[in-house]
Amino acid sequence: MELLTNLVNVLASDPTGMVYIGIGLMAIALAGSGVMEGAICMKTVESMARNPEMYSKLRTSMIIGCALTETTAIYALVIAILMLFVG
Repeated sequence: MELLTNLVNVLASDPTGMVYIGIGLMAIALAGSGVMEGAICMKTVESMARNPEMYSKLRTSMIIGCALTETTAIYALVIAILMLFVG
């Protein structure tokens, strides 16, 4: 517990450490976004192979899902850049 308290005190005295921790968390968000976008495409292609008549509906849903997932990555990237250069 004392180690955690000392770590918090050091990071609080120099806020650049907290900025780098935040940027690291944003990098994890970017990686998670990429993995989940791949999973969306994988499952959609699998569903298209099983049920070809649903191709257009599945494609539309996949594009919307990928767009929403990609916006998460874009927001994380913008926040990381702002933390790096502004913070």
